[in-house]
Amino acid sequence: MTSESLQPTGTPARRTIVAAVGAAGLAVALTACGSDDGSSDSSSSNTQAGGDASSSASSGSGGTAFAKTSDIPEGGGKIFKEQGVVVTQPTAGTYKAFSSKCTHQGCAVAGIADGVIVCPCHKSEFSVADGSVKKGPATQALPAEQITVSGDSIALA
Repeated sequence: MTSESLQPTGTPARRTIVAAVGAAGLAVALTACGSDDGSSDSSSSNTQAGGDASSSASSGSGGTAFAKTSDIPEGGGKIFKEQGVVVTQPTAGTYKAFSSKCTHQGCAVAGIADGVIVCPCHKSEFSVADGSVKKGPATQALPAEQITVSGDSIALA
């Protein structure tokens, strides 16, 4: 009796199939973690430590404009995924910007309603006026980001 393989030669071995499925699953997971679909939800962060939030008009020596003032509702705001920021307009003509990364566990904030920025992971809420914590579990405010407002354009400083 010979010790030849009992598997047909045209079929891959069980180990090969298991390894291929595992590699495909890992590739899908990594792709999902790094995807960028260009929507206005945010997931990345360009944080700047401390300081108060950026505000109203200054001359346009900053970066490329990424928003129009008309995009930002008074008393609310908008999340900009590519820039990693949330821009708010707490009062007419005053614009603030904060990191879109929740200070609790780093999730991307996902909504703005009733004067608060909401993190979907554990429901932390932050003030649109100054980024301070309105409801935990987060214990630290969203870091302020520097923006410039020139005419009707908003850019990162």
